[in-house]
Amino acid sequence: MFIVLLLLVVPIGVSATKYFLGDRSVDWQIADRSSAGLLPPPETHPEALVRVYAARTVRWRGIFAVHTWIVVKARNAPRYTRYDYTAWGQPIRINGFAADGRWFGGAPETIAAADGDAAAAMIPRIQSAIENYKPRSYGDYRAWPAPNSNTFVAAVASAVPELRVALPPTAIGKDFPYSGEVFGRTPSGTGIRATLGGYLGFTVGWVEGVEINFLGAVLGVDVRRPALKLPGIGRLGIGV
Repeated sequence: MFIVLLLLVVPIGVSATKYFLGDRSVDWQIADRSSAGLLPPPETHPEALVRVYAARTVRWRGIFAVHTWIVVKARNAPRYTRYDYTAWGQPIRINGFAADGRWFGGAPETIAAADGDAAAAMIPRIQSAIENYKPRSYGDYRAWPAPNSNTFVAAVASAVPELRVALPPTAIGKDFPYSGEVFGRTPSGTGIRATLGGYLGFTVGWVEGVEINFLGAVLGVDVRRPALKLPGIGRLGIGV
């Protein structure tokens, strides 16, 4: 138990130190939200496209968590469509920000990607999952334990398990039972998870690896792409 607590507390302490010594503590009102240049201009990429992005969330919460979102573009569509789940206004926001924009200064990373025919087949199911996502009313958003942006992305990813989404351990809220279930399949469809209201949980899957969720902090190991999963820090090992 002492070792587990150490593995939970020390990484968060390291992340807090990086936050206070780095530039993530910049005023969110003037923070950069411009494109990070991860996507080509839509007119030069006629194929269908699906992306899942993650970036450190706003202010001190970035010590612990990332914000995730989904971007899609149908074949020959003139623009990208970005879906976020946020704390202000109606939770589901469409094109509220640049598709691959920095999240209030935090540079995004690509968590999952699909292109061409595979992406084209996913997009209708993604849009249907978004339209039928239940916690979509004003006031439904909760940063902790959830439902938050990561809960939303995990729910939508479950509609397209072939996208093989494995949200990072810093995606607090990804294990929240948005449909009320205690046991269920992982978003990738390659494993199972158990969760008690998002406060305590266990996940095992080929894509997700093995994870323990304690009060939203995730500790685990990825066997498929060898890496440690640490709260506050994220993955340490082979990249996504």
